[in-house]
Amino acid sequence: MKLDDRIADLAGPVAEAVGLMVDSVTVSAAGKHTRVLVTVDLPEDAVGSADLDTVAAASRAIGDALDAADVPSGTYLLEVSTPGTDRPLTLRRHFLRARTRLVTLELAAGDAVTGRLTEVTDTDLVLDQDGKAATIALADVQVGHVQVELKRID
Repeated sequence: MKLDDRIADLAGPVAEAVGLMVDSVTVSAAGKHTRVLVTVDLPEDAVGSADLDTVAAASRAIGDALDAADVPSGTYLLEVSTPGTDRPLTLRRHFLRARTRLVTLELAAGDAVTGRLTEVTDTDLVLDQDGKAATIALADVQVGHVQVELKRID
């Protein structure tokens, strides 16, 4: 089993215990040490962002689990983070987490569509575009991006 998969297996249950899920694990060399980046997020059915206290609790729990299993062996640097607004939206679960956010979708046809993501079904995304619903097939989306809003109107 690859090291990143082993780390994900160890980190998953302890992240879930504090209300988060492991989104990804990246292992890389950092000089004489190993750098382990664990990206955590709220469950896909949640709306909002993980708070700092919850991420810190996940970091402590993940570190304890890795130390107990001696994975990775030797000295390592553990970083636990959330995906951030610059994560490309490529999977259905990414879009689920982006509900209520303003997104731009790059379509396979070459054009782009912007709107507030209001709903995600098994096959479609529903955007609010100035009060009108637009349904876009997930299969037609190459990638989506969350647009940063400095002042959001609710």
